[in-house]
Amino acid sequence: MSINTSKTLELFSKDKVAAHNTSDDCWITFQDRKIYDVTKFLNDNPNDANKDLLLEFAGKDITDELKDKIDSIKNPSFPILQTDQYLIGYLATDHEEKTLLTNKDHKVEVQLNEATNGFDSTTFVKDLPTEDKLSIATDTKKDLEKHKFLDLDKPLLKQILFGNFTKDFYLDQIHRPRHYGDKSAPLFGNILEPLTKTSWYLVPIFWLPVVFYHIAVALTNMNPIFAIVLFAIGIYVWTLIEYCMHRFLFHFDERLPEHNIFYVIHFLLHGCHHYLPMDKYRLVVPPTLFIFLCFPFYKVVFKLLPLYWAYAGFAGGLFGYVCYDLCHYFLHHSKMPPPLRKLKKYHLEHHYKNYQLGYGVTSWYWDKIFGTYLSPDSPMSKMKYE
Repeated sequence: MSINTSKTLELFSKDKVAAHNTSDDCWITFQDRKIYDVTKFLNDNPNDANKDLLLEFAGKDITDELKDKIDSIKNPSFPILQTDQYLIGYLATDHEEKTLLTNKDHKVEVQLNEATNGFDSTTFVKDLPTEDKLSIATDTKKDLEKHKFLDLDKPLLKQILFGNFTKDFYLDQIHRPRHYGDKSAPLFGNILEPLTKTSWYLVPIFWLPVVFYHIAVALTNMNPIFAIVLFAIGIYVWTLIEYCMHRFLFHFDERLPEHNIFYVIHFLLHGCHHYLPMDKYRLVVPPTLFIFLCFPFYKVVFKLLPLYWAYAGFAGGLFGYVCYDLCHYFLHHSKMPPPLRKLKKYHLEHHYKNYQLGYGVTSWYWDKIFGTYLSPDSPMSKMKYE
Protein backbone atom coordinates (compact mmCIF):
# COMPACT_ATOMS: atom_id res chain seq x y z
CA MET A 1 0.00 0.00 0.00
CA SER A 2 1.46 3.35 -1.02
CA ILE A 3 1.38 6.23 1.40
CA ASN A 4 0.92 9.85 0.27
CA THR A 5 3.57 11.95 1.88
CA SER A 6 4.18 15.66 1.96
CA LYS A 7 7.01 17.08 -0.07
CA THR A 8 8.94 20.22 0.85
CA LEU A 9 9.54 22.34 -2.24
CA GLU A 10 10.91 25.79 -2.92
CA LEU A 11 8.84 28.86 -3.79
CA PHE A 12 9.98 30.66 -6.97
CA SER A 13 9.13 34.00 -8.57
CA LYS A 14 7.76 34.36 -12.11
CA ASP A 15 11.01 36.00 -13.27
CA LYS A 16 13.02 33.09 -11.87
CA VAL A 17 10.89 30.61 -13.82
CA ALA A 18 11.03 32.71 -17.00
CA ALA A 19 14.85 32.66 -16.91
CA HIS A 20 14.88 28.87 -17.40
CA ASN A 21 13.86 28.96 -21.05
CA THR A 22 16.36 26.95 -23.09
CA SER A 23 16.69 23.32 -24.10
CA ASP A 24 19.58 22.96 -21.65
CA ASP A 25 17.65 24.59 -18.80
CA CYS A 26 13.91 24.19 -19.27
CA TRP A 27 11.23 24.82 -16.64
CA ILE A 28 7.48 24.91 -17.21
CA THR A 29 4.55 25.60 -14.90
CA PHE A 30 1.30 23.67 -14.91
CA GLN A 31 -1.93 23.82 -12.83
CA ASP A 32 -2.00 24.87 -9.19
CA ARG A 33 1.29 26.74 -9.70
CA LYS A 34 3.40 23.57 -9.97
CA ILE A 35 6.88 24.07 -11.49
CA TYR A 36 8.54 21.25 -13.42
CA ASP A 37 12.20 21.09 -14.42
CA VAL A 38 11.92 19.09 -17.66
CA THR A 39 15.56 19.45 -18.69
CA LYS A 40 16.52 15.91 -17.71
CA PHE A 41 13.39 14.53 -19.33
CA LEU A 42 14.26 16.23 -22.63
CA ASN A 43 17.86 14.98 -22.48
CA ASP A 44 16.75 11.42 -21.70
CA ASN A 45 13.99 11.46 -24.34
CA PRO A 46 15.35 13.41 -27.34
CA ASN A 47 12.76 11.89 -29.68
CA ASP A 48 9.72 12.43 -27.45
CA ALA A 49 6.68 13.63 -29.41
CA ASN A 50 6.08 16.46 -26.96
CA LYS A 51 9.62 17.87 -27.02
CA ASP A 52 8.80 20.80 -29.32
CA LEU A 53 5.71 21.70 -27.24
CA LEU A 54 7.70 21.69 -24.00
CA LEU A 55 10.44 23.85 -25.51
CA GLU A 56 7.86 26.27 -26.90
CA PHE A 57 6.63 26.86 -23.33
CA ALA A 58 10.05 26.90 -21.68
CA GLY A 59 9.87 29.40 -18.81
CA LYS A 60 6.10 29.75 -19.27
CA ASP A 61 2.81 28.22 -18.14
CA ILE A 62 1.55 25.37 -20.30
CA THR A 63 -1.88 24.94 -18.67
CA ASP A 64 -3.97 26.83 -21.24
CA GLU A 65 -2.25 25.04 -24.10
CA LEU A 66 -3.24 21.70 -22.60
CA LYS A 67 -6.84 22.54 -21.70
CA ASP A 68 -8.11 20.91 -24.87
CA LYS A 69 -5.60 18.09 -24.57
CA ILE A 70 -6.11 17.23 -20.92
CA ASP A 71 -6.60 13.53 -21.66
CA SER A 72 -3.17 13.35 -23.23
CA ILE A 73 -1.61 14.07 -19.85
CA LYS A 74 -2.97 10.76 -18.59
CA ASN A 75 -1.72 9.01 -21.71
CA PRO A 76 1.68 7.24 -21.75
CA SER A 77 2.68 9.56 -24.59
CA PHE A 78 2.77 12.45 -22.10
CA PRO A 79 4.51 11.03 -19.01
CA ILE A 80 6.11 14.28 -17.91
CA LEU A 81 3.08 15.46 -15.94
CA GLN A 82 1.81 12.08 -14.77
CA THR A 83 3.97 12.05 -11.66
CA ASP A 84 5.83 14.59 -9.55
CA GLN A 85 9.20 13.15 -10.53
CA TYR A 86 10.20 16.44 -12.19
CA LEU A 87 8.30 18.71 -9.79
CA ILE A 88 10.76 21.13 -8.20
CA GLY A 89 8.72 23.97 -6.71
CA TYR A 90 5.71 26.20 -6.44
CA LEU A 91 5.06 29.46 -8.31
CA ALA A 92 4.74 32.49 -6.02
CA THR A 93 1.79 34.86 -6.37
CA ASP A 94 2.46 38.59 -6.72
CA HIS A 95 1.67 39.02 -3.03
CA GLU A 96 4.05 36.21 -2.05
CA GLU A 97 6.79 37.72 -4.19
CA LYS A 98 6.46 41.03 -2.36
CA THR A 99 6.18 39.59 1.14
CA LEU A 100 8.25 36.40 0.99
CA LEU A 101 10.81 36.71 -1.78
CA THR A 102 12.13 40.22 -1.22
CA ASN A 103 15.37 38.84 0.24
CA LYS A 104 17.15 37.22 -2.70
CA ASP A 105 19.36 35.15 -0.38
CA HIS A 106 16.45 33.71 1.55
CA LYS A 107 15.07 30.42 0.27
CA VAL A 108 11.33 30.05 0.92
CA GLU A 109 9.95 26.54 1.13
CA VAL A 110 6.36 25.36 1.00
CA GLN A 111 4.63 22.14 1.91
CA LEU A 112 2.75 20.45 -0.89
CA ASN A 113 0.63 17.52 0.15
CA GLU A 114 0.44 15.17 -2.79
CA ALA A 115 -2.91 13.81 -1.66
CA THR A 116 -4.65 17.18 -1.36
CA ASN A 117 -2.80 19.50 -3.73
CA GLY A 118 -5.74 19.50 -6.12
CA PHE A 119 -7.64 22.09 -4.07
CA ASP A 120 -11.37 22.32 -4.83
CA SER A 121 -12.66 25.65 -3.54
CA THR A 122 -16.26 24.80 -4.45
CA THR A 123 -16.59 22.44 -1.49
CA PHE A 124 -17.53 24.00 1.85
CA VAL A 125 -15.01 23.05 4.52
CA LYS A 126 -14.98 22.93 8.31
CA ASP A 127 -11.39 24.20 8.45
CA LEU A 128 -10.25 27.09 6.28
CA PRO A 129 -7.77 26.32 3.51
CA THR A 130 -4.33 27.87 3.88
CA GLU A 131 -3.91 31.28 2.25
CA ASP A 132 -1.72 29.96 -0.56
CA LYS A 133 -4.67 27.82 -1.68
CA LEU A 134 -6.87 30.91 -1.99
CA SER A 135 -4.63 32.25 -4.75
CA ILE A 136 -4.74 29.10 -6.89
CA ALA A 137 -6.86 29.82 -9.94
CA THR A 138 -9.84 27.58 -10.62
CA ASP A 139 -9.49 25.39 -13.68
CA THR A 140 -12.29 27.04 -15.64
CA LYS A 141 -12.83 24.17 -18.06
CA LYS A 142 -13.00 21.52 -15.34
CA ASP A 143 -15.30 23.73 -13.26
CA LEU A 144 -17.74 24.12 -16.16
CA GLU A 145 -17.66 20.41 -16.97
CA LYS A 146 -18.26 19.41 -13.35
CA HIS A 147 -20.88 21.93 -12.24
CA LYS A 148 -22.58 22.91 -15.53
CA PHE A 149 -23.01 26.48 -14.26
CA LEU A 150 -20.98 29.43 -15.58
CA ASP A 151 -17.97 29.63 -17.88
CA LEU A 152 -15.58 31.93 -16.04
CA ASP A 153 -13.82 32.87 -19.27
CA LYS A 154 -16.98 34.31 -20.86
CA PRO A 155 -19.12 37.32 -19.80
CA LEU A 156 -20.95 36.20 -16.67
CA LEU A 157 -24.00 38.50 -16.69
CA LYS A 158 -25.13 37.30 -20.10
CA GLN A 159 -24.87 33.68 -18.94
CA ILE A 160 -26.93 34.41 -15.83
CA LEU A 161 -29.55 36.42 -17.72
CA PHE A 162 -30.10 33.70 -20.33
CA GLY A 163 -29.18 30.65 -18.28
CA ASN A 164 -31.60 27.78 -17.85
CA PHE A 165 -31.31 26.95 -14.15
CA THR A 166 -33.50 27.03 -11.06
CA LYS A 167 -33.18 29.37 -8.11
CA ASP A 168 -31.97 26.53 -5.89
CA PHE A 169 -29.25 25.62 -8.36
CA TYR A 170 -28.20 29.26 -8.82
CA LEU A 171 -27.96 29.86 -5.06
CA ASP A 172 -26.11 26.62 -4.46
CA GLN A 173 -23.48 27.42 -7.08
CA ILE A 174 -23.12 31.16 -6.58
CA HIS A 175 -22.07 30.73 -2.95
CA ARG A 176 -19.39 28.14 -3.70
CA PRO A 177 -16.17 30.09 -4.29
CA ARG A 178 -14.15 30.14 -7.46
CA HIS A 179 -10.81 31.87 -8.01
CA TYR A 180 -9.77 33.66 -11.17
CA GLY A 181 -6.12 34.27 -10.36
CA ASP A 182 -4.84 37.84 -10.28
CA LYS A 183 -7.31 39.13 -12.88
CA SER A 184 -11.07 39.65 -12.83
CA ALA A 185 -13.50 37.37 -14.60
CA PRO A 186 -15.49 39.27 -17.27
CA LEU A 187 -18.95 40.54 -16.33
CA PHE A 188 -19.96 42.37 -19.51
CA GLY A 189 -17.04 41.53 -21.77
CA ASN A 190 -17.22 44.92 -23.51
CA ILE A 191 -16.47 48.61 -22.94
CA LEU A 192 -18.56 48.55 -19.74
CA GLU A 193 -16.09 46.19 -18.07
CA PRO A 194 -13.88 48.89 -16.44
CA LEU A 195 -16.97 50.37 -14.76
CA THR A 196 -17.43 47.12 -12.79
CA LYS A 197 -14.05 47.37 -11.07
CA THR A 198 -13.12 49.55 -8.10
CA SER A 199 -9.72 49.85 -6.45
CA TRP A 200 -9.89 49.90 -2.64
CA TYR A 201 -8.18 53.29 -2.30
CA LEU A 202 -11.01 55.05 -4.17
CA VAL A 203 -13.28 54.57 -1.15
CA PRO A 204 -11.29 56.79 1.27
CA ILE A 205 -10.39 59.23 -1.53
CA PHE A 206 -14.05 59.72 -2.44
CA TRP A 207 -15.77 59.56 0.97
CA LEU A 208 -13.35 60.88 3.61
CA PRO A 209 -13.65 64.50 2.36
CA VAL A 210 -17.44 64.13 2.78
CA VAL A 211 -16.89 62.86 6.34
CA PHE A 212 -14.52 65.73 7.18
CA TYR A 213 -16.91 68.31 5.76
CA HIS A 214 -19.90 67.09 7.79
CA ILE A 215 -18.01 66.76 11.08
CA ALA A 216 -16.38 70.18 10.53
CA VAL A 217 -19.82 71.79 10.11
CA ALA A 218 -21.00 70.10 13.31
CA LEU A 219 -17.92 71.11 15.33
CA THR A 220 -18.26 74.69 14.15
CA ASN A 221 -21.94 75.05 15.06
CA MET A 222 -22.39 73.02 18.25
CA ASN A 223 -20.66 71.85 21.41
CA PRO A 224 -17.55 69.97 20.17
CA ILE A 225 -17.77 67.25 22.83
CA PHE A 226 -21.42 66.58 22.01
CA ALA A 227 -20.54 66.54 18.28
CA ILE A 228 -17.89 63.88 18.94
CA VAL A 229 -20.39 61.84 20.99
CA LEU A 230 -22.88 61.97 18.12
CA PHE A 231 -20.07 61.03 15.71
CA ALA A 232 -19.32 57.94 17.85
CA ILE A 233 -23.02 57.06 17.98
CA GLY A 234 -23.08 57.31 14.19
CA ILE A 235 -20.27 54.76 13.96
CA TYR A 236 -22.14 52.44 16.33
CA VAL A 237 -25.35 52.76 14.33
CA TRP A 238 -23.41 51.99 11.17
CA THR A 239 -22.33 48.60 12.59
CA LEU A 240 -26.03 47.67 12.87
CA ILE A 241 -26.71 48.96 9.34
CA GLU A 242 -23.72 46.94 8.09
CA TYR A 243 -25.12 43.78 9.68
CA CYS A 244 -28.68 44.34 8.42
CA MET A 245 -27.64 45.22 4.88
CA HIS A 246 -25.38 42.20 4.64
CA ARG A 247 -27.96 39.82 6.07
CA PHE A 248 -31.23 41.10 4.62
CA LEU A 249 -30.26 43.00 1.42
CA PHE A 250 -27.10 41.33 0.12
CA HIS A 251 -28.23 37.88 1.26
CA PHE A 252 -31.87 38.01 0.22
CA ASP A 253 -31.17 34.48 -0.99
CA GLU A 254 -34.28 32.63 0.13
CA ARG A 255 -36.52 35.59 -0.80
CA LEU A 256 -35.04 35.76 -4.29
CA PRO A 257 -37.81 35.55 -6.95
CA GLU A 258 -37.29 32.70 -9.39
CA HIS A 259 -36.45 34.73 -12.48
CA ASN A 260 -33.18 35.38 -14.28
CA ILE A 261 -33.47 39.17 -14.01
CA PHE A 262 -33.51 38.86 -10.22
CA TYR A 263 -30.55 36.48 -10.40
CA VAL A 264 -28.64 39.24 -12.20
CA ILE A 265 -29.59 41.80 -9.53
CA HIS A 266 -28.56 39.37 -6.79
CA PHE A 267 -25.28 38.67 -8.58
CA LEU A 268 -24.43 42.36 -8.97
CA LEU A 269 -25.30 43.18 -5.35
CA HIS A 270 -23.37 40.42 -3.64
CA GLY A 271 -23.47 37.13 -5.53
CA CYS A 272 -20.41 38.05 -7.57
CA HIS A 273 -18.43 38.54 -4.37
CA HIS A 274 -19.36 35.10 -3.07
CA TYR A 275 -18.72 33.49 -6.42
CA LEU A 276 -15.30 35.18 -6.75
CA PRO A 277 -14.39 36.23 -3.19
CA MET A 278 -10.71 36.94 -3.87
CA ASP A 279 -11.27 39.37 -6.76
CA LYS A 280 -9.41 42.50 -5.63
CA TYR A 281 -11.39 44.85 -7.85
CA ARG A 282 -14.89 43.76 -6.89
CA LEU A 283 -14.52 43.83 -3.10
CA VAL A 284 -15.45 47.38 -2.19
CA VAL A 285 -18.69 49.16 -3.10
CA PRO A 286 -18.29 51.44 -6.15
CA PRO A 287 -18.94 55.08 -5.10
CA THR A 288 -21.76 55.45 -7.64
CA LEU A 289 -23.60 52.43 -6.23
CA PHE A 290 -23.07 53.54 -2.64
CA ILE A 291 -24.60 56.94 -3.41
CA PHE A 292 -27.88 55.16 -4.18
CA LEU A 293 -27.57 52.93 -1.09
CA CYS A 294 -26.61 55.83 1.16
CA PHE A 295 -29.15 58.43 0.01
CA PRO A 296 -32.17 56.99 1.91
CA PHE A 297 -30.17 56.93 5.17
CA TYR A 298 -29.02 60.49 4.56
CA LYS A 299 -32.59 61.72 4.12
CA VAL A 300 -33.80 59.87 7.24
CA VAL A 301 -30.98 61.24 9.44
CA PHE A 302 -31.54 64.83 8.35
CA LYS A 303 -35.32 64.43 8.66
CA LEU A 304 -35.30 63.03 12.20
CA LEU A 305 -32.47 64.96 13.88
CA PRO A 306 -31.80 68.64 14.43
CA LEU A 307 -29.63 69.96 11.60
CA TYR A 308 -26.19 70.00 13.24
CA TRP A 309 -26.85 66.81 15.18
CA ALA A 310 -27.53 65.24 11.79
CA TYR A 311 -24.23 66.53 10.42
CA ALA A 312 -22.28 64.90 13.27
CA GLY A 313 -24.23 61.63 13.28
CA PHE A 314 -24.09 61.24 9.50
CA ALA A 315 -20.34 61.91 9.51
CA GLY A 316 -19.89 59.11 12.05
CA GLY A 317 -22.03 56.68 10.08
CA LEU A 318 -20.22 57.45 6.84
CA PHE A 319 -16.85 57.06 8.56
CA GLY A 320 -18.03 53.69 9.85
CA TYR A 321 -18.82 52.69 6.27
CA VAL A 322 -15.35 53.70 5.06
CA CYS A 323 -13.78 51.61 7.85
CA TYR A 324 -16.04 48.70 6.91
CA ASP A 325 -15.12 48.71 3.22
CA LEU A 326 -11.39 49.00 3.92
CA CYS A 327 -11.61 46.33 6.61
CA HIS A 328 -13.44 44.04 4.21
CA TYR A 329 -10.76 44.47 1.56
CA PHE A 330 -7.84 43.85 3.90
CA LEU A 331 -9.51 40.85 5.55
CA HIS A 332 -9.38 39.22 2.12
CA HIS A 333 -6.02 40.46 0.92
CA SER A 334 -3.67 41.23 3.79
CA LYS A 335 -1.90 39.41 6.55
CA MET A 336 -3.66 40.97 9.51
CA PRO A 337 -1.96 41.89 12.80
CA PRO A 338 -2.56 39.39 15.65
CA PRO A 339 -5.59 41.19 17.18
CA LEU A 340 -7.43 41.02 13.83
CA ARG A 341 -6.51 37.51 12.69
CA LYS A 342 -9.54 35.99 14.38
CA LEU A 343 -11.74 38.51 12.56
CA LYS A 344 -10.10 37.57 9.24
CA LYS A 345 -10.71 33.88 9.93
CA TYR A 346 -14.30 34.64 10.95
CA HIS A 347 -15.09 36.47 7.73
CA LEU A 348 -13.40 33.95 5.44
CA GLU A 349 -15.39 31.20 7.15
CA HIS A 350 -18.51 33.06 6.03
CA HIS A 351 -17.31 32.39 2.46
CA TYR A 352 -15.75 28.95 2.74
CA LYS A 353 -17.71 27.31 5.55
CA ASN A 354 -21.22 28.73 6.04
CA TYR A 355 -22.57 31.72 4.11
CA GLN A 356 -25.81 31.66 6.17
CA LEU A 357 -24.00 32.74 9.34
CA GLY A 358 -21.36 35.35 10.17
CA TYR A 359 -22.86 38.49 8.63
CA GLY A 360 -20.73 40.90 10.64
CA VAL A 361 -17.58 42.07 8.86
CA THR A 362 -16.00 44.60 11.20
CA SER A 363 -17.11 42.56 14.24
CA TRP A 364 -19.31 39.65 15.29
CA TYR A 365 -21.12 41.78 17.89
CA TRP A 366 -24.53 41.80 16.17
CA ASP A 367 -24.17 38.16 15.10
CA LYS A 368 -24.06 37.19 18.77
CA ILE A 369 -27.05 39.37 19.59
CA PHE A 370 -29.20 38.05 16.73
CA GLY A 371 -28.10 34.41 16.87
CA THR A 372 -26.11 34.22 13.64
CA TYR A 373 -22.66 33.84 15.21
CA LEU A 374 -20.41 31.56 13.18
CA SER A 375 -18.67 29.45 15.81
CA PRO A 376 -16.08 26.70 15.37
CA ASP A 377 -18.88 24.19 16.02
CA SER A 378 -21.26 25.67 13.44
CA PRO A 379 -22.27 23.34 10.61
CA MET A 380 -21.11 23.82 7.03
CA SER A 381 -23.52 25.09 4.41
CA LYS A 382 -25.11 22.20 2.56
CA MET A 383 -24.20 21.55 -1.05
CA LYS A 384 -27.35 20.54 -2.90
CA TYR A 385 -25.87 19.89 -6.33
CA GLU A 386 -22.71 17.97 -7.10
